Amino acid sequence: MIDLRSDTVTKPTEAMRAAMVDAVVGDDVYEDDPTVNDLEEYAAELLGKEAALFVTSGTQGNQIAVLAHCQPGNEVIMEAESHIFHYEGAAIAAFAGVQPRTVYGVRGVMDVADVEEAIRPDDIHAPETGLICMENTHNRHGGTIITPEEMRNVTDLGSRYQIPTHLDGARLFHASVALGEPIKNFTESFTTVQVCLSKGLGAPVGSIIAGDQTFIKSARKWRKRLGGGMRQAGVIAAPGKIALTDMIDRLENDHTNAKRLAEGIGNIPGMGIHTPVETNIILVETDGLQCTEKEFTQRLYSEGVLANPYGKNIIHLVTHKDVTSTQIEATITAVERVAKDNIHDERKG
Repeated sequence: MIDLRSDTVTKPTEAMRAAMVDAVVGDDVYEDDPTVNDLEEYAAELLGKEAALFVTSGTQGNQIAVLAHCQPGNEVIMEAESHIFHYEGAAIAAFAGVQPRTVYGVRGVMDVADVEEAIRPDDIHAPETGLICMENTHNRHGGTIITPEEMRNVTDLGSRYQIPTHLDGARLFHASVALGEPIKNFTESFTTVQVCLSKGLGAPVGSIIAGDQTFIKSARKWRKRLGGGMRQAGVIAAPGKIALTDMIDRLENDHTNAKRLAEGIGNIPGMGIHTPVETNIILVETDGLQCTEKEFTQRLYSEGVLANPYGKNIIHLVTHKDVTSTQIEATITAVERVAKDNIHDERKG
């Protein structure tokens, strides 16, 4: 099967597997796992922050950030299609006791005037704005990139109002590689940042959150409260270090494959590309066919391709290290067969 459901489905490399076997470990709750400590120190330097913390997932990292920055009853500003709002189980409400304040962006980019309008005034009737969140690249907008300048417009606003800012950078390295800009250009203006090691970079598990020493001290406490205090975690931190040292530059291959896939599918009658492809995510429109997005993905499965339905007449495809250029061509052929058969069936009926 050609698995294009997500870049979370990758298998660890042989180097990662060897590093897991050979990892020197300790008890990370006591902060004496040398492999975890090495990963955190390296990540902090890479991201341009004072300190970093290894957490189990991107969702946990985002939730820890909200918990550390906010008080119950606060409001958190975020883009309306953001991962924190759509895919984290209302955790900011369940755990932090805060509510989201959504702002509609253009391809994931919130207009700074709209963000400023969403900041609550000092009013007994209103919650205090406790945090502003951004996402880069933006998943639900098709892996779109928010430039450092666009992000800085918002973080400067946060600084002016003394509101902390958090970057959900689950696929931030994709943006860095695509624009050819150092990762620090994306992170330096944010109070805190989260990056995934298991999305695109190929590690089997884990994410990093980074900020100043005070934030990380609070984050470590919240990680423990959430059940994320790990013991001999070096066995999973070791492949995470390799993800950061060896797997970033190759993301360009995934971008190239995604653009080729979009080009091929875009030329198939009845098909379309919802958003211009900038990184490794493709949103494919199927509204020119007489089948639902769920039916389309089911028929693709019978052709040996795994994809996710993503909304009305839209399917979601994600390229990653375990998908070859040959498989991209095979996917285009499979999509063409499904589309052709669907149109043919409708005409017969």
